[in-house]
Amino acid sequence: MTLTLARRTSRVTTSAVREILKVAERPDVLSFAGGLPAPELFPVAEIARAHAAVLERDGQAALQYSTTEGFGPLREHIAADFRRRGVAADAGDILVTTGSQQGLDLAARVLLDPGAVVVVENPSYLAALQVFAAAEARVVPVASDDDGIDVAALAAVLAREDVRLIYLVPNFQNPRGTTLSALRRQAVMSLAQAWRVPVLEDDPYGELRFRGAALAPLASLDEAGLVISLGTFSKTLAPGLRLGWVHAAPALMKHLVVAKQAADLHCGSLAQRATAELLATFDFAAHLTTLRRVYGERCDAMLGALERHFPAGTRFTRPDGGLFVWAELPGDVDTGELLETAVHEKVAFVPGAPFFAGEPRRNTLRLNFSNRRPELIEAGMARLGGVLREFAPRQPVRGLAG
Repeated sequence: MTLTLARRTSRVTTSAVREILKVAERPDVLSFAGGLPAPELFPVAEIARAHAAVLERDGQAALQYSTTEGFGPLREHIAADFRRRGVAADAGDILVTTGSQQGLDLAARVLLDPGAVVVVENPSYLAALQVFAAAEARVVPVASDDDGIDVAALAAVLAREDVRLIYLVPNFQNPRGTTLSALRRQAVMSLAQAWRVPVLEDDPYGELRFRGAALAPLASLDEAGLVISLGTFSKTLAPGLRLGWVHAAPALMKHLVVAKQAADLHCGSLAQRATAELLATFDFAAHLTTLRRVYGERCDAMLGALERHFPAGTRFTRPDGGLFVWAELPGDVDTGELLETAVHEKVAFVPGAPFFAGEPRRNTLRLNFSNRRPELIEAGMARLGGVLREFAPRQPVRGLAG
């Protein structure tokens, strides 16, 4: 039987990362594909104790339906963290979501009509591109470099197009691992305020800075209530909790709440209460310190391994935090074609092409360093480097700046 599908369904393609993970999850494959945190650093025992305490003390309430906005103490914890970073916030400005991905979807539902223009960095987060495709938006890519989005190019797009949304991952961007500089943050917000365009600030990695000083969130520079901020516990506690959040001005928050009611009523009550319990009884700051140290060591291990094992002429980013390194190979190598050979050699990565909203650069790839110990990073990059040397000409290695 042939079904007639909604028009928007045909616009959304399968996630290349999710498809690659089906192969990369084989135990014999060293995978650097998924944006996976280190499972050995999940606070499993503490999460178990928090769930047990909540069930013993508040079991009936924890297993009952709850409010769409989320559990009050958890929202207050998130709001307090915003205040610590210079953003005016209280619990009423927070909506708990099923991961930050749902926040992306809700923002698109509320702000974007079919054909609406969304500006993204090029390359950009793949799942955000999926959301905007589902919303039938028109995505306009803007070039970026090691300091983030090209502000002059953004200004030109704003002058030319009726832009409805600017989407940015300012800290340790997925896929490139780069960070929007302080000067460009100010410039982006000046442009957004001049043109009255909302900015969707997606910040899943901000707490994972292992080098340098933290930069002001875009929301802290917002004088007009234009910034919608997304965050998540997936990268700092555990993705299996499926808890994220949206921070937005009250005028927009009421529409986001209604959109969530139409999607799933509310997030899991037990997970919310247990997470609030965990944050009240667990040294979260010390846990973050451990994550930063370990991920910094793994990033350094990957950068060193890339220098040793990848073909001369490879360029790569040097992140100050987050989960990813982005590499650009010399010559006309198509990393999509290369992946099949790499998996045969029992190593996996994500080809760069799916991250581009415009014409892709097919000689690019994304590598995740957080999910593997340094010795496995060394082994994996040596294995992948052996495959790559068959395709890339020899040129001097240097850091990527563009």
